[in-house]
Amino acid sequence: MTQQEQQEQQVTQRAGEAGARYDVAVARYFEAWNASGEEALGKAVAAAFGEDATYTDPLADVAGHEGLATAIAGAHAQFPGFVFRQLGDVDGHHDTARFGWELVSVTDGSAPVAGFDVVRLGEDGRILSVCGFLDRVPAV
Repeated sequence: MTQQEQQEQQVTQRAGEAGARYDVAVARYFEAWNASGEEALGKAVAAAFGEDATYTDPLADVAGHEGLATAIAGAHAQFPGFVFRQLGDVDGHHDTARFGWELVSVTDGSAPVAGFDVVRLGEDGRILSVCGFLDRVPAV
């Protein structure tokens, strides 16, 4: 194997490891957004987000586990019977990843809200910050 082939193999291996890191972080993110009950929500938020994590989208700007749990509980109150679902694959580089999502009714499968989020990960793999964008929202 040439030196160039070895380097390409190392790059491919590192990309696969990084991709798995992003996938795990995003899976935890959705576990938090889909958690129900105060205790389960608190545990899921702590597993997915760093202590001082921030979350900003057009409707919210919060920080810390308590702020995140409050924002998530608010989304559940506004859309009872809905769950968040990932759309497509996670894309990332360095400590940053992006992914699409939609809010889906468990009753009829409708998805009135969709968007994408950009997250920054800490060394421990938990999310340090989220910058969210809304692509589809219901008419008011």
